[in-house]
Amino acid sequence: MAKITLDNLAHSYLPKPQSEDDYALKELNHDWQDGAAYALLGSSGCGKSTLLNIISGLLRPSQGRILFNDRDVTDAPTAERNIAQVFQFPVVYDTMTVRDNLAFPLRNRGRDEAYVAERVQEIGAMIGMEHMLDRRARGLTADAKQKISLGRGMVRKDVNALLFDEPLTVIDPHMKWELRTQLKKLHHDFGHTMIYVTHDQTEALTFADKVVVMYDGRVVQIGTPEELFQTPEHTFVGYFIGSPGMNVIPAEVNGATARIEGTELRLKRGYGDLSGKVELGVRPEFARLSRTEGLPVTVRRVEDVGRHKLVRAEVFGHDINIIADEDDDVSADMTHVVFDTDFVNVYANDWRVPGEAA
Repeated sequence: MAKITLDNLAHSYLPKPQSEDDYALKELNHDWQDGAAYALLGSSGCGKSTLLNIISGLLRPSQGRILFNDRDVTDAPTAERNIAQVFQFPVVYDTMTVRDNLAFPLRNRGRDEAYVAERVQEIGAMIGMEHMLDRRARGLTADAKQKISLGRGMVRKDVNALLFDEPLTVIDPHMKWELRTQLKKLHHDFGHTMIYVTHDQTEALTFADKVVVMYDGRVVQIGTPEELFQTPEHTFVGYFIGSPGMNVIPAEVNGATARIEGTELRLKRGYGDLSGKVELGVRPEFARLSRTEGLPVTVRRVEDVGRHKLVRAEVFGHDINIIADEDDDVSADMTHVVFDTDFVNVYANDWRVPGEAA
């Protein structure tokens, strides 16, 4: 296991980057705790796989250092870093049996055959392939091959870190849930440092202790699922986490008062006199329809999704979503929306402003 330190780390695929925009991975300074499970979450092209490949040693950063337990491994090859990596698409030895594929990392390190047999049987059961251990990998389905890749990544107990690059892409939905559960159990049992790259918020939030949200080559927030939901530090986090995402409405903010097209909203904290692009962010879960109080709203449609109603609406020309309980009244005379001010966040140029007690 290892604490992983990113020290002034940045990377550009250009030979002579001239500005920040030329960097696929913008400057990072973070310590990732020994034995924690992290998810790297973001949309395609945000830098997740670039960062993972730097950690694994497949890519040398243009700038800065990477340390394992305070040892500089920036120039160390992958083999010296003692990590296991599972890629998006399955990498297996077709001519070998499932058993021999799973055993390969252990035999390669000289482990005795009794231990190899025990560990392979254990991992085979974990990935649901104990009945197929003596079958050759050639001819197996893509999701079966990916389960072999996952198993080979998990078979060693002595690794510094386990790295997963969107490993469940080719796995059927039911098996995704099973394998995520197994990965969490593996982490609980053995305490490996785990880093899991995904663009799927459900995978990230159900797998990780801490989620690392990336946007445009930058880490914009590291937090627990609760922190990402209640206090998104960047508007992208608000958009990306939640279904539907956070409502973002342009506003003027002065002290503890926000003005939206001249209509005032009292805030729980004071923010001074903010300038630039100022917005309020509020989750659909913390908005409710009203007949008289709040901001004027136009309801466009109501979608009954079983557990709740999703109200699609508009406030001063800005689309918003409101989540109402299944038994809540939603009628034509409900022409206003009220926000729970305990959960209203204020943003200046996309970054959350903490504010002070009002």
